[in-house]
Amino acid sequence: MARIKKYIFVVGGVMSGVGKGIASSSIAKILLAKGYTVTALKIDPYINVDAGTMSPTVHGEVFVLDDGDETDQDMGNYERFLDVSLTRINYMTTGRVYQEVIRKERNLEYDGRCVEVVPDIPLEAIRRIERAADNARADFTVVEIGGTIGEYQNLIFLEAARMMKSKNPSDVAFIMVSYLPTPSKIGEMKTKPTQYASRTLNSAGIQADIIIARGDTPLDRKRKEKIAIFCNIGADQVISAPDIDSIYDVPINFEKDRLSDILLKVLRVPPKRKTNLTAWKNFVKKTKNGKRTVNLAVVGKYFDSGDFVLSDVYISVLEAIKFSSYKFGVRPKLTYINSKDFERGKLKVSMLAKFDGMIIPGGFGNTGVEGMIKAIQYVREHKIPYLGLCYGMQLAIIEFARNVLGAKGAHTTEVNSHTKYPVIDIMPDQKKHMAESRYGATMRLGACPAILKSGTIARKAYGQNRISERHRHRYEVNPRFIAKLKEAGLTFSGVSPDGQLMEIAELPKSKHPFFLGSQFHPEFKARPLKPHPLFNEFIRVASLKKKAG
Repeated sequence: MARIKKYIFVVGGVMSGVGKGIASSSIAKILLAKGYTVTALKIDPYINVDAGTMSPTVHGEVFVLDDGDETDQDMGNYERFLDVSLTRINYMTTGRVYQEVIRKERNLEYDGRCVEVVPDIPLEAIRRIERAADNARADFTVVEIGGTIGEYQNLIFLEAARMMKSKNPSDVAFIMVSYLPTPSKIGEMKTKPTQYASRTLNSAGIQADIIIARGDTPLDRKRKEKIAIFCNIGADQVISAPDIDSIYDVPINFEKDRLSDILLKVLRVPPKRKTNLTAWKNFVKKTKNGKRTVNLAVVGKYFDSGDFVLSDVYISVLEAIKFSSYKFGVRPKLTYINSKDFERGKLKVSMLAKFDGMIIPGGFGNTGVEGMIKAIQYVREHKIPYLGLCYGMQLAIIEFARNVLGAKGAHTTEVNSHTKYPVIDIMPDQKKHMAESRYGATMRLGACPAILKSGTIARKAYGQNRISERHRHRYEVNPRFIAKLKEAGLTFSGVSPDGQLMEIAELPKSKHPFFLGSQFHPEFKARPLKPHPLFNEFIRVASLKKKAG
């Protein structure tokens, strides 16, 4: 039987941040629940080749794939909702597309003809979309086009979608996610912005098949009918998407409006089976049923964005915390703390005493570093469970070297190249990249294996002696100091197969209930139905502290 090959493009109207990523993930999820093979792509309309050089406080988290590609945070949502590991072919930027077209032109792969923005750029985008679908052998390929309808940046991708639709009309569907505001002084949900967005999409030669109506409250029938009239679709093809407590409710809400059946009808695909979201619904119940709370501090350096707190910088960490908390039947109460406040004296580290655990996620550079080191010292000395991720492990080793080993002024050469005790140093193969100012896609990236030491917290958590985790860093534990750190009481419970790279550092349980750092980013592999082992153990211990308190 021939494989179904259908494509669903998700575009955004009215404003950015309307929820296209969660909508795309949820659409993919409900089609997966119908028994189909599904994959998802993200198109970022930036000239950047990848997300690795984008500012986290502007663009959000950089999500790293197994193959080392540095991508948009929505790729993380796709992996978490679909429980799959995607590859670089599932992520596309304007820069990446142009780069490939120019490479082909330089290599005479266009046979000497003139290369033009249209059709050659859209055709390259189409090639990538179709390759991703074939790579996954997908029945349905959900493609999220970043940005907002009407922006110049995403026109070439809309053109690619239009070209695919014109070639095979029944194989392509368009879903517009649009915001319906309810002005406080008016008190009525307004549909006019969505009408304008629909017409703007029409001007690109595209008619939305389905409109997902985002808003503060559910959409009533009257407004569904109004949108239907002015946007040339049926009222049942307008899907209500009100604000909800958890993003994981979205697939369930979509199915209340029979979105998967409507999509199958639009794409002329016979139903394969009834939607089976049983396991997902059980997980969603757990998100609401926790009787106890676990009070956690997340201390980072990227939380501030103007006058706002930007938690999206650490979205995978925050979701991983939630998944493991739900596993143990507790509700996580997360407090975001800017490490710079400890440095400025705005906050005292003693305020950490009220927390059941603390996490320091990844980061780069010297901003807020001393504040994080002070926080690590406090939780180590007061035996508060601690999980350090990437930079969080490196800073824990610096704190240990300074205050236990007695190496005063110990540091990372990333911050202080002249430190007497460079316990964290740049990897030798990275020095050439730095000398040549080659920063993009040159770090240690992607999945790498590690061997776990028996009798350690890490080994017990994973339940196996060999693991594979995703990395994103340039600096490592300096081999010159490993023996001294061990002698002082630090255990390196995870190392690279050749024994050269320290992947996990921890204190024995006899010294601390849970003090562990990983050089890799375990959060990238945490899934709703498969919480990550390190987060599980951290939450378990933090919950016990809460219970004892």
